[in-house]
Amino acid sequence: MIHLRRLAPRDAAPMLEWMHDADTVEHMHAHFAAMTEADCLRFIEAAAKDRPDVHRAVADEEDRYLGTVSLKGVDDAARSAEFAIAMHPCTRGRGQAGEAMQAILHYGFSEMGLQKIFWCVDVQNRRARRFYEKQGYTPRSTEPDENGLLWYKILAR
Repeated sequence: MIHLRRLAPRDAAPMLEWMHDADTVEHMHAHFAAMTEADCLRFIEAAAKDRPDVHRAVADEEDRYLGTVSLKGVDDAARSAEFAIAMHPCTRGRGQAGEAMQAILHYGFSEMGLQKIFWCVDVQNRRARRFYEKQGYTPRSTEPDENGLLWYKILAR
């Protein structure tokens, strides 16, 4: 069982661990290998503000950091945001990423009143694509865009 909470400085070290795990970040379009613990602390400090992005720690029953879920670029006028998730490798195969995804989507739709949440994944990222399929989501198109990304979108019910 997981819960979402605000990011805290104690999350910086385990956050850096997933950022430096080559298997985790292989198909992400950011250069996480260059990140430092100081970078993580700056991110955590900036995440204290809930606009334009909402970032939450995914934590276990003992409040240990397991990953980060985000609603980025929150557009209050359009009532939309872009979903993102990055989980520590220790969570693989345990169902915690799916719980975290459902929790942040629920937060976005129910608590924030969003009407549309979208996200993308590199077409080569088979693990992420299988994860989204397992969660019941399929990309809007089977063909990637010009950047090699598949896009997903869900609307409030």
